[in-house]
Amino acid sequence: MIKISKFGGSSVADAEHFRKIKSIIDSDPARRRVVVSACGRRGKGDSKVTDLLYLVNAHVEYRVSCDDLLEDIGSRYFDIADELGLSYPIREEFATFANQARSGMLPTEVLVSRGEYFTAQLMAEYLGLPFLDAADVIVFHHDGRLSMSRTEELLRERAPKGGFVLPGFYGATRDGQIKLLDRGGGDISGSILAKCLKADLYENWTDVSGFLSADPRIVERPEPIARITYSEMRELSYMGASVLHEEAIFPVRDADIPIVIKNTNRPQDPGTIISETESGTDAEPIITGITGKRDFVAIHVMKNHMCDEVGILRKTLSIFERYRVSVEHIPSGIDSFAVVVQGKDVRDNLWAIVADIKVEVSPDEIKVADGLALISTVGRNMVGRPGVSGSLFAALGQEGISIRMIAQGSDEINIIVGVRDEDFDRAIRAIYSAFSDGDHILELSDLRREEAASHPGI
Repeated sequence: MIKISKFGGSSVADAEHFRKIKSIIDSDPARRRVVVSACGRRGKGDSKVTDLLYLVNAHVEYRVSCDDLLEDIGSRYFDIADELGLSYPIREEFATFANQARSGMLPTEVLVSRGEYFTAQLMAEYLGLPFLDAADVIVFHHDGRLSMSRTEELLRERAPKGGFVLPGFYGATRDGQIKLLDRGGGDISGSILAKCLKADLYENWTDVSGFLSADPRIVERPEPIARITYSEMRELSYMGASVLHEEAIFPVRDADIPIVIKNTNRPQDPGTIISETESGTDAEPIITGITGKRDFVAIHVMKNHMCDEVGILRKTLSIFERYRVSVEHIPSGIDSFAVVVQGKDVRDNLWAIVADIKVEVSPDEIKVADGLALISTVGRNMVGRPGVSGSLFAALGQEGISIRMIAQGSDEINIIVGVRDEDFDRAIRAIYSAFSDGDHILELSDLRREEAASHPGI
């Protein structure tokens, strides 16, 4: 069995976390292919090494001394090496890097990638595994696109068969130019590795025990999610649930490789499995999770006999495209529709967009509603199940929360409602309570028992 074990920044923050990782790796012989991020925060008030490296780059660009920053970064690695008794020449290697950084010799992507590079060098020695440089196996085209076919070819040629430690977040072009993935790209590196090596499981180790069914800052003790599908995870991640970089799911989804989110500090916790595999039982929740975002804006366009006019929606959307504004939702009626966008996307051009709609679409009326929050209730088991929407809307009504917008995806795995920003927390709690008995989220088996009790003759 092959497991890809990716450890995030919080999991490699210091020597104590290195020890936890060694215990995890040693506990399972299938865990011999390890991906690491750069050292993360050790606690409140601390900084991630990647953030510090970006600051170093900015200081160099503006010709400001970065000595204190480099000293801070170096000390992080020196402390780990000293405490664990490692022989890797980190002081000499880091001194060379620091001199090159001060001189402006290093391109931004090279400079920033050294966070993962040094972390992986130390981790490789500590685990007793070979170091495999991502620049030698993760291949990018010059336009920044990943070359999956070439990456797979090189990994099969160069990856040590008995295991290795790979730095995440970066790769290189064919001529050796370092390229970075998006922030959080270590998750993507692990996913690429899992696909190319045809792994049986991709483990993503972080500082939480998987996904929770709601934000614990809003809902008291929300239930953990035992299993979630890729589609559900995409919905929850896009609307604000941030445990795994959402782009990390695509390589493994294509290869039908499950992901498990695990807690480095609590490895005994089961975590959350991300997989399309059906459980085949009723021991699954009716809803999977609830999340949302604040600060949306809805531009309502009204025009008599709009339903008889061809092209009015296309004209309106072309205006948003011209301003490079992404559209979230388009709820509509017979003679009206609304275009819902994120507030930050139209902060500087909202009234220019409204003016263009007036000129090019000639509506009878335009209204702008800001301060809108969107809440997404997600669940694969809601599909085709009567009463779910009714329970959700009734719960909001009982709390006196006005619904300003309703949308549902064509796959029926989510219901999105718009409420006032100030009702956001209260609405999430109300929806959660509607599908919970106070101790746990109701399961399909609970619903079937309720249905049987309501129809005793069946």
